[in-house]
Amino acid sequence: MRKLTLSTAETIISAAFEKAAELNLKPLTVAVLDAGGHAILLKRQDGSSIMRPQIATGKAIGALAVGTGTRWLNANAESRPHFVNALNGVSGGAIVPVPGGVLVKNDEGETLGAVGITGDTSDNDEACAVAGIAAASLVADCG
Repeated sequence: MRKLTLSTAETIISAAFEKAAELNLKPLTVAVLDAGGHAILLKRQDGSSIMRPQIATGKAIGALAVGTGTRWLNANAESRPHFVNALNGVSGGAIVPVPGGVLVKNDEGETLGAVGITGDTSDNDEACAVAGIAAASLVADCG
């Protein structure tokens, strides 16, 4: 099983920031976590607002917790709020259940980690995560 390395995380974040510049987005914060939920790299663009590191990390943790991107969590927050509330409770409030948390997988479908991005709309955050993961020649699972 291939692991996410610091170099791969740097590629993901650089490409995510490039996509944000292309789309003229607000300043982003990006967290890359390994499959165990440990931070590999977190970067904030100049002007990124307060709490963005926690939000980006919470999106990535949410994706890892449910084994798919946080778009799935967002849908379940609407259809099954009791489930998402319970999940957030058992995680100690660590999960942010909105799009922008994307699983990173290899070609065999094994989860290598997750990327969480925040700073613009959730859809734009997710698009930047997908672009970053693709730049690293890995597979994105948005949920």
